[in-house]
This record gives sequence, structure tokens and C-alpha cells, in this order.
Amino acid sequence: MKTSLCRQIAFVVSTVLLTLLLGCSDEGSSSAVEEESSSSQEFLDSSSSSEKLDSSSSIGSSGEEVSSSEVSLDSLTGMAKVFASGKKTYLGTDEESAKASDRPKMAVTFDYDFYMGVHEVTCGEFNKLMKKETGLQDECDNDSLPVSNVSYYDAVLYANARSKQEGLDTAYTYTSATFDEKHNCTGLGKLNFLNSVEGFRLPSEAEWVFVAGQEWNVSNSWNNGNSDYERHKVCSKKSGGQSFCDFAGNVMEWVNDWKGSLQDTSVQNYMGAPDGGSFGERVVKGGSFRNDISSINLFSRGDVYTVTSATKAGYVGFRLALGKVKKASWMDGKGNASTSRTLVKTSVSEMSSMLGTYHSKLAFRNDLTGNISFVDFAGGNLSVIEIRDTLDCYHPEISPDGKWVAFSTKYEGESGQSSLYVRHLDSAGTNRVGLDVASAAIPRWRVLNNGDTVVVYVSDAGSNKVEVSFKEKSTWLVTFANGKFGTPQKILDGSFHGGISNDKKFAVTGSPLLRISREGKDSILYDGEQACNVSLAPFSKKTLFLDFGGKPGRSFVGEKYGVHQRLFIADSNGKLIQSVGSPRGFSFDHSEWIVGYENDNFAVVSLSNVNGAHSKIALVNLADSSIVELVDGDELWHPSLWAENHSDIEDDEKLEFDPDSAGAYFREGGEWFHEVLRAKMGMFWEYKDSIEILAVGSSRMEDGLVSREITSGFCLNMGHPANDMNASVYVTRNYGFNHLSKIKAVVISLDFDLWQNLTGYTELVFGGMPGYNYDSNHGFWKDGLPKGFVKAVSNAYPASPSTMEIYASSLGYKRNGAESWGTPLVEMDSSWAEKDPVLIEWQFILLEDFLRAAAERNVIVVGVVFPQNPEYASTGSWGRYGPTRSTVVHVMERLDALTGKYGNFAVLDENEMGAHDYDETMALNTDHLSYEGATRLTAKVDSLLHKLLD
Repeated sequence: MKTSLCRQIAFVVSTVLLTLLLGCSDEGSSSAVEEESSSSQEFLDSSSSSEKLDSSSSIGSSGEEVSSSEVSLDSLTGMAKVFASGKKTYLGTDEESAKASDRPKMAVTFDYDFYMGVHEVTCGEFNKLMKKETGLQDECDNDSLPVSNVSYYDAVLYANARSKQEGLDTAYTYTSATFDEKHNCTGLGKLNFLNSVEGFRLPSEAEWVFVAGQEWNVSNSWNNGNSDYERHKVCSKKSGGQSFCDFAGNVMEWVNDWKGSLQDTSVQNYMGAPDGGSFGERVVKGGSFRNDISSINLFSRGDVYTVTSATKAGYVGFRLALGKVKKASWMDGKGNASTSRTLVKTSVSEMSSMLGTYHSKLAFRNDLTGNISFVDFAGGNLSVIEIRDTLDCYHPEISPDGKWVAFSTKYEGESGQSSLYVRHLDSAGTNRVGLDVASAAIPRWRVLNNGDTVVVYVSDAGSNKVEVSFKEKSTWLVTFANGKFGTPQKILDGSFHGGISNDKKFAVTGSPLLRISREGKDSILYDGEQACNVSLAPFSKKTLFLDFGGKPGRSFVGEKYGVHQRLFIADSNGKLIQSVGSPRGFSFDHSEWIVGYENDNFAVVSLSNVNGAHSKIALVNLADSSIVELVDGDELWHPSLWAENHSDIEDDEKLEFDPDSAGAYFREGGEWFHEVLRAKMGMFWEYKDSIEILAVGSSRMEDGLVSREITSGFCLNMGHPANDMNASVYVTRNYGFNHLSKIKAVVISLDFDLWQNLTGYTELVFGGMPGYNYDSNHGFWKDGLPKGFVKAVSNAYPASPSTMEIYASSLGYKRNGAESWGTPLVEMDSSWAEKDPVLIEWQFILLEDFLRAAAERNVIVVGVVFPQNPEYASTGSWGRYGPTRSTVVHVMERLDALTGKYGNFAVLDENEMGAHDYDETMALNTDHLSYEGATRLTAKVDSLLHKLLD
């Protein structure tokens, strides 16, 4: 229905926003400043007259009450006031050589002032609060060093702890927290940032750039030229007259924003993307002790690898901000700015525990834009994606296979001409096709008993109250296959837009009367009382509907209730069998059964608040009457929830393993490299009987070997970020050698600059996920896989669809466009091998043992030295992370000796100490290849493999 049709129950809101009594100086109301280099005295004052905060109590992050007494903000230790109101800053750059995610330059204006930490949060400050809060302690020699090796979640928890310490309300709420063995936070359930709360928080990217840009001085920072590659006391590089320090160096810093796209526009009070998008990326800013001066700038927004909320590194810390942002703006990937967001309020695991599958999707109408939005709950970061259209899209319904969505241009209760369309359920809404009929409304998918997939629709969606006009309307179906409609067929007189059963013998409709058609005979149910939002379960023929507080409903429930405050279920005879009450302060609307799901214990609904706004979509579990919020926004209409049919999921009764552990190579809170390997492990088991060549190694292998261009055998690229050579050997020996019956060759990256890492990444990548531990505890199934194991892997917590889109069709290769070699970054003391010779020796012992194991299986091993920036030839470092060039000369000599000792081993050195012929068009960055470079290297690898295997 277009809007709520009745009075609503008053809704009591428990959270009370704080009120800040501002007393700004003249500078705070000055006209806009166009340039970033305006004087610091214009925008900050750490000693202005005291401002006081006074508010009622509110609900904190854990649900406890936090009393906010009068607090003098200017007296808070380490904070300085920033007068930003009326000013402007710029994010990103127009430099063509910059990363695509750092372009174009975008203006941001402010209409508020805020406080910023003078320095990065120190070890002492962090440890003092967090030992009690979470047990996390940063290991540092001096309390004045900036804290590091903390995740975004750790920073959020510290901000909340600081708020509670100072008697302020917390700016972040969440429902649950997960931690690793070192007490780093790896996940915060239903995390929400409250921009209108006056509590400690991370600064937005715009705030950070505005303050950092005032006296930006990279030469006076702790960088790789003066830091000895370690942290230094905060503000020990502070220049005279500067109120803030260490933006350009010491440690990189978390900011509050999700990482979205920049646009050539101006946005007021920009707070980043509305959510994390497909990859859940966060923004980190500034330089660190390991960065070269030439690589430190204001516009960079990320690190070497994908940064998510759970990422942590020894060179990343944070500083705090304080100040509410009443009119915050967020901007999606298509450049659409909004002062509101639609947020996912559940998790992948929660959906799976309720529905019994990791494969489910939600589509709905955003009534503010008229577009269809959707959420794919199949793993990874959950994001609301809106399909932009010129049409007004009502009643979206997802197809039984979860790949398409149908919709109409008229809604229930409105008569008149309507059009019906089907399109792919993807971000672009591709392959939109229209049904060529005079009028079609309220589509519903069905799989008929003969196996045909059809769309059922009505000629008119108007009122069914008058018998004569109702009979003038009709119900139709049309087959849909291969992206095309068949020939429409009329099946009933009357507009039965509540759906038909799969055998076409039962149909329902509502608005305002509950009508049914059974075996071609029509009747009115529910004593002729008003009913709407009618939905028929195609398998059980149960009818779901809402009413207007009518007598039949009151009699069944046993009490009075308001309009749409009860959800009713009737059996195929029209007898009421169940009712569920709406949550306090809300009423139901737009109720539907789940699409393609034989279990009729679940319904999806929109929830209207006291003002009639459809602010939430929720899942109703009819088995226990529980209601779980799925998304939250402004006007969310016409939800359609699809879930994988239970009949498609393997029966666990005879399984010889634990289905909760088998194949669980990823879970919520995992980092990007965990998700990458989850995708690749799925492909490993899927193609285990075909793989002949296994490529393992670092992200250089992942970006540098095009699997499908290998002609010497079926190749899977298992390269991944966060790699040490031990991890490559781990994958090959435990999985490749035990399960690839056709394996002929292994291609392994020889990343000499990463050889300072022994087993740390192996433990991080494989030790933190239950699936690998489960495999290890069962000897990696070398005596044979148990029945149903491969299917269990596909049903386990999945990588996100966007991640699978990157890797599935390419068999593990990640394609990148060309950028340039850029600056030859040296991000580690290149003399590490001289200082600890055992590191290199350890790697050779590992490699030689691996070569022996491969020789025993008649497996060829090709070691690839990937090209890096040729400008390293003018430095003392061999590559991005060292070692010295003289060290690598000796390493190459030892490798040459191994090729003579082991006939199954060959080395392809494509770096040649920097004297290679991979030009700028072949580079992604200083140590990774673009697609152009990868195709060249792949051809050389393939040629060598042909020679060795023939």
C-alpha cells in the first residue's frame, strides 16, 4: 500500500541526544576559505573560554547508562579546538599518476567546529584504558610512543572508553564483540556510528585533511630516512608554533570513514561512503616511520593492501576527534550524496543461523528515490546497493534462483496502467527486459509443477471490493527463461495479486477484501473485513496478511490492537492458525513469504514507526514469533527475501565430519587475505581433479600470473596477500600434494625482500580460521576426503560475491590496470639480512626440503622472481622491503646451485637486479604488475613449463 493506513502506537525512544551550547569566536563564523594553507590561528584554539556540555543520560555501547554531567571540553587532555565552520578542504587529487581511488579532487565544506587530538594516541594512554576494557596492551618501550598494531575496531573501543571516562555519551554502538588470542578486536556486531552524539570518535577523512594541511611539512616527520624504521615519541618532531604534530609521519592513522569513491563535486560535512561496499574498505591517512618522504602526501587514502576494519599493522595507529556532526553527508560509489543512510542491521552469520543457508538476498524499494536496493548476504562485507533507474519501481520480487528481480510501475491498491520488468539483480541492474502487454502489475515468481519458471502478474492492482470491476481484471502468467519472456497466458478472471500455488489450483488477493480462488471457485474470507498485503506460500498454500483491527482478528487474538499491528496466517481453507504482534512502537506493512524457500516459518516485513515512516525491514520467525531487524533507513518498502531452497542443501545425517568446521576457511572479522584464500580454497576443492599446475606465493603471484593464459596445463593461482614462503609450502604440501592427482608443476614466487618473515604470516592466515585447523587435525584428509566434504565447503561461510567475481572466472588471478612503477619505496631496513643471517639460511632449508618432496612426486618446481621498480637499482635496496643488493647476489648464486642439484627445479628471474624490460605500462605499483605485465610474464612461465614438462 502507498502509505500506512491507520493510526500508529506512540514510540518511546530511549536514546536522548546531547546538546552542545556553542559560544564560537568570530573566527568560527568567518567566510569560506578556499585554500588549504590558511593560517592555523584561523581555525584552532586550544585555550579558548570553557564550553560546557549538559545533557540527559543515554545508552552506551554495551547498553549501560552513561551519565553526562557538565564537562568542560576545552579542559580535556590532549585536545584542541578546530574552528572549521564556513571553511573548505579538499580530498584526493587530480594528479594522473595517483591511484584511481585517490582521484579526482573533491571539495568538502564544514558547518560545524570540532576538537582534534594534538597527537596520536600513545601507548600509555591506550594501555591504561584498554587493559580493563578488553585486555589489549600494545608492547612498547616507552609510554610516549604512538600506539600501533590496532584494528579500526580497537580504535573505536578506545574512543568509547575515553568517552565513558570523561562522562560523555559514546559515539559508537554495537551488539557484540569478537577478539583474537592477543585481544585485538576482530569484529563489532551491528556497529553504528552516531554522528549526532558528542562523544570521542575517530576524525573523518575531511577533518583529518583540514587540520593536517594547515602546516603540512613532510621533511619534518618521522619517515624511513630518519626513523631507523621504528616509532618515536609523539610530537618529538613538532615544529615551532604548530599546535598539532605527526600527521605526516610516525604512524599512519585510522580515520572514521568507509572508503568510497571521490567525485568532482563539493559535499558538505562529508563523512565517507554510507557503508563499506563490497570489500568493507576503511580509510587510513598520513605517512609512517617506514615511508619515504616522496610517498607521503595529504591525498593518499589507503595502504599497500586492502584495509578493512579488522586490519592491523605495526605502523598504523590513530588520534581522536570530538564533536557532533548534526548534518552529516555520505556519498555512494556513483556520486550520490545523501544526509541519510540505509544500513544493514544483521550479519552473515545471523542470517545463516536463522535460515540455515549462507545464500540469501534481500531486495526492496527505496521510496525516497523510487529505485530498487538490495543486500546480498552471501558472505563478506554487507552493503546496501541501489540500482539507479529512470522508472518508478514497486513490488520487487527476486527470482527462485536468486539471480533476477521483477518489478512493476504500480503498487497494490492503485488502479491504472502498469508496466512489468525483469532485470539482473546486480549493481547496474543489467539486462532489463520489459513485458510487452497493455498492463501488468505486482509480479510474483513461481516454479510450476512441470518445472517452468514463470512470472505471475495481474492486469490491474486496484481495489477488489466491487465484484463486477474485480472480475473485469485478470491474472496471468508468462514463462521466463534465458533472459526472455515467453507468451503470456491468462489463468484466472480477477486480480489475484497475492500469488498462485505452484499447481495453479489456489490463488489469493487482498486490498481491501481477502479473496481466494480454489479450483476455479471464488470466495471472500475473513468475514468480509479489510485485509491487505496478502501473500501466498506456493508450497503449503498458507496465506499471510495484515488487517485493520477487525472483529475476526480480535476474536482470534483475544484482545484489541491497531491497524497492521498483527500479522496473520491462514491455512488453505482460510482458517486463522497464527498471529504475531508487531514490535513496540511499530506496525507491520508489506508482508511477504520468503521467495524460493520451502520452509514456511519465515516472513519478511517492513516496519512503520509512529510517524508512518517505513524505517525498517525485518525477518519474522513464525516458529517462535521473534523479529530480527535486517535493514534500517528512511522509507523502505516492498521487501522481497530470497533464500536458497533447503532441498538444495546436503542432508547432514550421514556426514562423517563436523559441518560447522569443515570448509570454514573464513568468518566474520576475517581480514582481506582470509577472504581471498576462502575464495581460492573453494576453487581448489571444486577443481581438485583437474588442476595440473598450482601457482603459490605472495600478492605478486596473484597479480602477476594469468592462470587462463597457461597452456601447459590447467592452472589455479593460489597467490595471496600476507604471504611468507612457508605459507606457500604449507598450501602445496598439505593440500596440493595430498589431493591433486594430476599435479605436474608448482610455480612459486621467490620474494627475497619478504624472506625476513618466517612463519608469522602462516600462523596469521591459517591459524586463525577453523577450517584449516580442522583439516590439520584430520591429517589434511590425505587418506581420502569424507563423503560430502566438497559440498560442505561450498555451503560454509563464503567469500563475498564481489570477491568471487574477481577470482572465480580468472581461476585465482587478480587483474589490475596499468598505473606506473612510481617511487622505489623502501619500507624496511634493507640490512636485515646482514643483521640476522639466520633468516636467509632458514628460507633455503625450507626451500630445499620442499624441492625434495616435489621430486619424490615427480613434480616440477618453477621459482619466479617478479620484477620490481627498476629504480631500485639506484638504491641500496634490492626491493620494497630490502634486502641489500649484495645479499641478493649471493642468494641468486645459491639458487643457481640448487637448480643444478635438483633436476625438477628451475628459476625464472624476471627482475634481473632491476635491469628488466617491464616498462611503466606493465606496472601496477612499485612491486606489482598490471595485466599487461602479467601477460608478458605468464607467457615466459608457460614457455618454460612446456620445455620442462615435454
